[in-house]
Amino acid sequence: MTYDAPGPEPLDYLPCRYGTSKLMFRGPRRRLEAPYIAFLGGTETYGKFIEQPFPARVEAAVGKTCVNFGFPNAGIDAFAHDPFVAQAASQADVTVVQVMGAQNMTNRFYSVHRRRNDRFVGASALLQTIYREVDFSEFHFNRHMLTHLMQVSPERFEAVRTELQQAWMARMRLMLGQIRGRTLLLWLADRPPVATDEQPVGDLGYDPLFVTREMFEAVAQHATAKIEVVAPKCPSVAPTAGMVVSEMEVQAASEMLGPMAHASAAAALADALQNMS
Repeated sequence: MTYDAPGPEPLDYLPCRYGTSKLMFRGPRRRLEAPYIAFLGGTETYGKFIEQPFPARVEAAVGKTCVNFGFPNAGIDAFAHDPFVAQAASQADVTVVQVMGAQNMTNRFYSVHRRRNDRFVGASALLQTIYREVDFSEFHFNRHMLTHLMQVSPERFEAVRTELQQAWMARMRLMLGQIRGRTLLLWLADRPPVATDEQPVGDLGYDPLFVTREMFEAVAQHATAKIEVVAPKCPSVAPTAGMVVSEMEVQAASEMLGPMAHASAAAALADALQNMS
């Protein structure tokens, strides 16, 4: 008789809601009683596959309640369309805003799901005119769709890239403007922001997708402070080392930042937040 070896127990993210928000955030649920630090962001802030994401580490380091408003695959739209999150962030001592990619938000060329921003809803008439040969009904996710458009015509894709970058700038200014308190803009990636003229040619580029050095610096002027945390992946360490991941999730997890990146982010954020106090 043979037995299958059990895989790792899945992480219990203790999902919870706050107030009137329709988003399901990572717990444990915190009391929204001042003083607290709010964290807005995507998969990294949420801490997918990570036992102790950087908001939890910051809480332990600075001794102040940290509320994790991270949401997997979120774009700016998830927060810009959520009045409760903006209100909760405005009441925070400081709000850490992770830089998210420009692909997961509604724009002139396509629309995304209101909450699950990585989901492609539909192409506008303008985009269908630019790419007449593309059947947009085949796509369910933005990145898949954008990758295909790039492959079909890199030249025509530049109009899409420009639109996403302009929309990102406007949406980031809007979101930061909705937060009345102090904000700390966080760049967290495996490489620093790349200048426009150094962007890779022929592919989508690096995460956070389509966000250039110039865009980051321009938006940072609307925040109280900014911080860059660069956590390059070590080729001698397994991509999912220290992560809680099942066999079926290994591929997805290998493309994400691991526990060491979260530790680096927490240390840098703790210093930055203490300097702001």
